Amino acid sequence: MGKTGKKEKKGRGAEKTAAKMEKKVSRRARKEEEDLEALIAHFQTLDAKKTQIVETPCSPPSPRLNASLSAHPEKDELILFGGEYFNGQKTFLYNELYTYNIRKDAWAKVEIPNPPPPRCAHQAVVVPQCGGQLWIFGGEFASPNGEQFYHYKDLWVLHLATKTWEQVRSPGGPSGRSGHRMVAWKRQLILFGGFHESTRDYIYYNDVYAFNLDTFTWSKLSPSGSGPTPRSGCQMSVTPQGGIVIYGGYSKQRVKKDVDKGTQHADMFLLKFEEGREGKWLWTRINPSGAKPTPRSGFSVAMAPNHQVLLFGGVCDEEEEESLEGDFLNDLHFYDSTKHRWFAGQLKGPKSEKRKRRRGMKVEPEGANKPESEGASAQAPLEVVREVVAEDGTVVTIKQLLTAPGPAGRPQSDEDDSPEEAGGPVVEPCPRSNAMLAVKHGRLYLYGGMFEAGDRQVTLSDLYCLDLHKMEEWTVLVEADPETQEWLEESDSEASSAGEGAEGGEEEEEEDEEDGGE
Repeated sequence: MGKTGKKEKKGRGAEKTAAKMEKKVSRRARKEEEDLEALIAHFQTLDAKKTQIVETPCSPPSPRLNASLSAHPEKDELILFGGEYFNGQKTFLYNELYTYNIRKDAWAKVEIPNPPPPRCAHQAVVVPQCGGQLWIFGGEFASPNGEQFYHYKDLWVLHLATKTWEQVRSPGGPSGRSGHRMVAWKRQLILFGGFHESTRDYIYYNDVYAFNLDTFTWSKLSPSGSGPTPRSGCQMSVTPQGGIVIYGGYSKQRVKKDVDKGTQHADMFLLKFEEGREGKWLWTRINPSGAKPTPRSGFSVAMAPNHQVLLFGGVCDEEEEESLEGDFLNDLHFYDSTKHRWFAGQLKGPKSEKRKRRRGMKVEPEGANKPESEGASAQAPLEVVREVVAEDGTVVTIKQLLTAPGPAGRPQSDEDDSPEEAGGPVVEPCPRSNAMLAVKHGRLYLYGGMFEAGDRQVTLSDLYCLDLHKMEEWTVLVEADPETQEWLEESDSEASSAGEGAEGGEEEEEEDEEDGGE
């Protein structure tokens, strides 16, 4: 009796502490968000002047990460919305809407009146009713210097049949956040986790909300059982049995003044609706067998054929109090909920060695002349290690494996894993985090993302395709050369101060589009 009472009391204490922290973060963030609201309102005023739907063929979108890429439920089409880009000095946020016609291999920019304001790290879910709907919740907006943040708590729906945006206003929904996850479950949208950040404070969430697609109402779920700790950027997927799986994610906590410790979660949970108990949900911790992914953050997720969940890439950070070491990844993993098992996604047969399966950097797309000059270096990956000292004295060590380029467009053969053929070129996406994934007709499409090279953040605009039924080789649909990307050093700050706001206006957008199509 006494033990039970203590446990309940401890639980209530944790809830009170979390509530106090949320209020503290909310107070400090309110002033920042008020400053940014004026900027967001300015963008919305500009968007309100657009009264017609304009669809324009265009070159591929400019480099970005933390956008959303969704498969149209009825057409052979992918839908790209939002995202962010950082050029070394300035942060750009987008609310552009692009479509990619799979059969025609063609991009189009679709301008629709009254869209959601610019954002990144939101969630987008497609449902098939009424000719297809794209639902978007939350995300974040940042000041041009990337030091202030506004976290949205708005809900939007893009009616794909009529090409119209609608903001759905319903009380009782989640607080403002980004990095959350959302899935379609029966006739509801289920949302989990995320985080809210201000200049000095942050808070991570593990709450669960449901939005009813029939009544347009929010409800907060209170599952029983022991669920995941607060986190963002996790895997969230629906199983064929009707459960919802949560895997991994990232969170951080303050260990002492101005020192934060990050955690890359590798645990897994099942959220299940309890039949016969109206409105009751249950958390259960699960431990699948098989080849589990290594702990990481910034990975990307998509639903593969046969109800399998696909996980790609990310970054593995090894943190110590005064240093941070990052290893970007480009490996594939699948989770099969019917077999309760993880397995590695290996191309060209299951016997390839782990080292060859994760080959580091892909062949440089425009580097046809480089093999002649680099000679033997094309035979083995090169590990590049760079140390960067941040302003606070923290040493950041970045490791990347770079393979020298070979003849472009030549796919890997079945024998590439043999000793004789191990030095052949590899066509695959380079290691990255925060890429966008979508699956259509059994094919995985991967767009953009980022990796770090020394003190430089390289944002990508390439597009790859992989047939998940054959699992033979990646196909490059849009090549991108990171070498041509603009990067401004800190000392050049005055040269980049002309743009207004985090998005930079129409002229900046047009320049970005031209860069992305090179």
